Amino acid sequence: MTNHTSPAPDADWSERDGHLVLGAMVRTLGSFPSGWRYPGAHNDPSTDPRALKRLALAAEKAGFDYLFLGDWLATDPELEFSDPHLLSRIDSLSTAAYLAAITRRIGLVGTVETAHSEPYATARAAASVDRLSGGRFGLNLTVGADAKVEANFGPPGARAQLDRFEVADEYVTVLRGLWDTWGEDAFTRNAATAAIIDRSRVTPLDHVGPAFEVAGPLNVQRPVQGHVPLVHAGTSRRAQQFAAEQADIYVVAPTSLGDAAEFYHDTKARVEAAGRPASALTIVSLVLPIVGETRADAWAVYDRLVELFPVDDGTPEAAKLDLPGNRNIRHLRQVIGLPLVERRFDEAVTPGTASRFTAAGARLVDLVNRRSGRTIGGKRPVTYRHLLVAHLIRSPIVVGSPTDIADHLETWFRASAVDGFNVLNAFLHEQFETFARLVVPELHSRGLVRDDYGATTLRGHLGSPRPPAPLPALAAAIAPTTRTD
Repeated sequence: MTNHTSPAPDADWSERDGHLVLGAMVRTLGSFPSGWRYPGAHNDPSTDPRALKRLALAAEKAGFDYLFLGDWLATDPELEFSDPHLLSRIDSLSTAAYLAAITRRIGLVGTVETAHSEPYATARAAASVDRLSGGRFGLNLTVGADAKVEANFGPPGARAQLDRFEVADEYVTVLRGLWDTWGEDAFTRNAATAAIIDRSRVTPLDHVGPAFEVAGPLNVQRPVQGHVPLVHAGTSRRAQQFAAEQADIYVVAPTSLGDAAEFYHDTKARVEAAGRPASALTIVSLVLPIVGETRADAWAVYDRLVELFPVDDGTPEAAKLDLPGNRNIRHLRQVIGLPLVERRFDEAVTPGTASRFTAAGARLVDLVNRRSGRTIGGKRPVTYRHLLVAHLIRSPIVVGSPTDIADHLETWFRASAVDGFNVLNAFLHEQFETFARLVVPELHSRGLVRDDYGATTLRGHLGSPRPPAPLPALAAAIAPTTRTD
């Protein structure tokens, strides 16, 4: 799923060739808040190692380019009803190393926060996993500020006073500099001369900057990929510029095809303005497919997820859950602009009531229709529960048959709105495996994905060239001092 070629912004969509990139977002409790409640879904984090193995093997069998392992250095019981996948998760770098031993070709992307890690330790860990995986590791750098995370790392140091994206730029400079402190073939292994290394190919870094002072060299050989591919997510202007200048993969979440295409072309222009070819940055969008053998089957899965979504319906059972304050009919009333006196969540919205909705309410009705096929006054009517779920869950959900899902992905790719997708799953394992079993072959039949892995590294999957090795330095630059007394 490589060799994506970006056409000019005014080119006809049908002119775009190549394969789209597919990444699998790893969330063992699923990306739909009620997904873990679905019958048969994985719902026990204590068995995550087994779930991770099954997911990785299914993704590799389907030919995904990489697994994306996100991370967050905090937790909060308040996430129970909104983002249960964040409550507890195995460290992403440890997970990548674990999966490297289980898989053979798929890429493995781990996550590090630049504000709460040291570039030397990150460079070492990333190079190590890249070596262990045979060149399949990628590094997602998060550059955010989060109060809950900050609270886990003690008082802020002097670095906290600096601009966080300027710190991230320096962080990347140090990472790549450390990876280049080892030249190719530095280990000569010359038993006759007792020289195991060529000292001219191992050099110090001696970096001194506003945020970091790092002497080097790294104590791990250069990564198999030269530089581990870097990933970044976020749609702020600063995040966009950082990705354009530094990243190899950029994860975005546009809300419409038009917005996606505009953002895509603006980002590619920034990549070129930074002195890089537009193809150096792979732009992938999040997508949460809910797929069934037929469209009706997919609607049934979505309806069940909505039914399992906890709401405050005034019952004693709901009161025991301590649900967020936006899970009640009063909150929905504020959105659609009607009093909704004595309405029940599973009651159908009548045409007369819908006709008095605000513009925001009308948009929710349209969103419910796109996700579930339900219509006002139809045989499968829109309910107030469906409206509330549509309002609260803003994920890029696409519901339908394999053909429906493939149509959506192809449209965005052909329109040069993305280079590929990070595929979320509503729950494991049925939904992800259904996508792998039904949607990926449909994409293959359209020439949008490759037959099998044509490369052995993550860079190879992306069609990204390996950075050249540094030139040998003078041996004296790192030669130890010899005493003569």
